[in-house]
Amino acid sequence: MARWRRSAAIAIAGAGALVLALSGCTAQQTVSIDVPAQVDAPLPEATVAELQDAVTSAMTATGSSGAIVGVWAPWSGTWVSGLGTQGPGGAEVTSDLAFRAAEVTGAMTCDILYGLAADGTLAMSDPINTWVSNLPGYDDITLRQACDGTSGIASYTSTLEATVLANPDRVWNARELLAYGIARPRLNAPGGAYGTSATNYLIAGLAAERATNETLSTLIAERVAQPLGLSSTSLPAPAPATPGPSSLPGYWSQPNAEGAWNCTDPAEFTEMSSSYGGAASGAVTSITDLGRYAQALATDALLPADNDRFANPVPVGPDQPTWFTAAGGTFQAGSLIGQFGWTPGYMTAAFADPQTGMSVAVVLNNSGGNKLTSAWLAWELAAIASKAPAAEGQTLPEAGLPWTAEQMRDLVSANAICAAPAS
Repeated sequence: MARWRRSAAIAIAGAGALVLALSGCTAQQTVSIDVPAQVDAPLPEATVAELQDAVTSAMTATGSSGAIVGVWAPWSGTWVSGLGTQGPGGAEVTSDLAFRAAEVTGAMTCDILYGLAADGTLAMSDPINTWVSNLPGYDDITLRQACDGTSGIASYTSTLEATVLANPDRVWNARELLAYGIARPRLNAPGGAYGTSATNYLIAGLAAERATNETLSTLIAERVAQPLGLSSTSLPAPAPATPGPSSLPGYWSQPNAEGAWNCTDPAEFTEMSSSYGGAASGAVTSITDLGRYAQALATDALLPADNDRFANPVPVGPDQPTWFTAAGGTFQAGSLIGQFGWTPGYMTAAFADPQTGMSVAVVLNNSGGNKLTSAWLAWELAAIASKAPAAEGQTLPEAGLPWTAEQMRDLVSANAICAAPAS
């Protein structure tokens, strides 16, 4: 399999160089992202119409009352918008509302772990039980495997979804969540196949805290949010709270005994404890922060040029396309690198192309459907945006994606839990 492209190997005419303005320690560096300059213009109306249709279709399929989306095509323009309402009969969604970042949090956690490896504080080849105590017999699993998703450790979330559904305000101890994950049978031998598991990120977060004697909340602030200027991104305190002072309400549809989904009156999960998601999915953010973070993640902007985070991607699964791989707490889909996922109330995705700088970010405010839906929607948006006409003086990039917008739309529709209202 081809190696993931590294930002250090990309030479882009007109792109700014990676700048590290150190102010005493690595955690306080200021980072600029090595992508082409963004045209200061809205995307063409025809492109926006296609993008908006894709989002509204996904909202219908998932029973989402609202969505927030950002698309940045440096050669063409931008589109950042809120769509729908903040609930049945609620106010209109605006693009400045906060929401939960879902598994994008896991990518941030691995940013920190790889940064600590670059500092020499730890090594990604270290066994996880070097940094996470009370894990006897786990010296065959490394920190790298935790971020790559190849540890073989199962996720704690599938065991606890019913508990969280009944009590979203509960504050969880990370060690308790870890116990649920390791109590389940291993998915496979360490270093083998990829397996989706929130427990991997939980382990990475605990290791980072042990290595630094800092909380993960502080580490995300100092090593991710502050260097990238993400003013709306943080890992909140564990007390139950909404994602921000002004938040996109989040809902979670459930099926009844006959398998019919509640699409008209889903339970609301806007306020809950961040401790359940924690290092895997507990962060909060905004759409502009999420789009910028996607570009930073795709270009590996927070790490030295000689790091090997993306050196050995693995297939996501035998039933997934060959262009869909995982490494270092991220996914690669064709030329896009990013993350996506689910947390009660929200489905979120953020991907960027490190060469063209194209970035897409989206959140849907119902988490009841297929957990791949936000990725399919992001990839549909990327397919549309990749063909946006170039603004005056710009050139449309030649690189294409190994899927069409229609193929991604079909996947969203085929996994719909809610139907469009009869006309």
